[in-house]
Amino acid sequence: MKIGISKFQTVVKKIALADCGQSMTEYALMCALVAFGATAGYHNLAKEVANAFDTISSDLATSLNLGSGDHPGHHHF
Repeated sequence: MKIGISKFQTVVKKIALADCGQSMTEYALMCALVAFGATAGYHNLAKEVANAFDTISSDLATSLNLGSGDHPGHHHF
C-alpha cells in the first residue's frame, strides 16, 4: 500500500501537534507546581528573616543597654 508524501506529512504533523499539546500541558502543570512551592517557601523564609532581625535587634539593644532604664552617659536612640 502506497502512502503519498503529503498524506504522510499530514499524519506526522497531527502526531507532533498532539504530543506538543500534551507536553505544553505537562510543562504548564510543572510550572504551576514550582510557583506554588516557591510561594510557600518565600512565606517561611520571610518568617525566618523577621525572627533573625528581632533577635539581632534585641541582642544589640541589650549590649548597648538601651532596654534598661536611664543610665548616666547613655543615650536612647
